[in-house]
Amino acid sequence: MTDTPHVEIYTSPLCGFCFRAKSLLDHKGVAYDEIDVMMNGSRRGEMTERAGGGTSVPQIFINGEHVGGCDELMMLEHEGNLDGKLGAA
Repeated sequence: MTDTPHVEIYTSPLCGFCFRAKSLLDHKGVAYDEIDVMMNGSRRGEMTERAGGGTSVPQIFINGEHVGGCDELMMLEHEGNLDGKLGAA
């Protein structure tokens, strides 16, 4: 309940969807590890493997679970399920 969620987000600069996803997490006060796959190209293969073949950014993981990209993150929020995934009360 008081555990801090481990959120990882694979991004690239100037990605509007990445910005939207990070803005939502920032608004919720959630810390996240950002992995820039443009500046650190070796991480792109890692992202693709972890995301089940997903090559677009962002790719978002909460406590190791792949939740998808920006649209999926926004849908979780819209449906009221994001806080539960983040462990928020």
